[in-house]
Amino acid sequence: MVNQYLVFILDNQRYALHLSTVDRVVRMVHITPVSSAPDIVLGIVNIEGRVIPAINVRQRFNMPKRAISLSDRLIFARTKRRSVALVADAVDDVIECSEWNMISAEHVLPGLGHVEGIIKFEDGLILIHNLDKFLSLEEEASLDLALSAI
Repeated sequence: MVNQYLVFILDNQRYALHLSTVDRVVRMVHITPVSSAPDIVLGIVNIEGRVIPAINVRQRFNMPKRAISLSDRLIFARTKRRSVALVADAVDDVIECSEWNMISAEHVLPGLGHVEGIIKFEDGLILIHNLDKFLSLEEEASLDLALSAI
């Protein structure tokens, strides 16, 4: 079976999400901080009247902090529980990959439940992320509480 993935970039490293979970990609907009949200949440954005939490992908990936730039992108995507906006340096491409070409992350990166697979290319690797496992149960509960107070 062939799957499609949206490839995004953080610090010159490529990552991907299942294209079926992605709603749209937009240029950076103002992110309103929410003090009671978990640390991984940068704040909220208003897109077409909907309030969506903006997730700090850099923090989830243990990457160095970087100021948000107007050239950054917001990837609006859906988990089983909610819509989220992921902050990325750039969006690269949509790729197709068969399951045969993907390496299971379970054996290579144990303990990183949000990484479901790795695609190997001649010029590097792309880590495939599962948005449904991106936030911990504690982070989900804390985010629910913070959003209910808005």
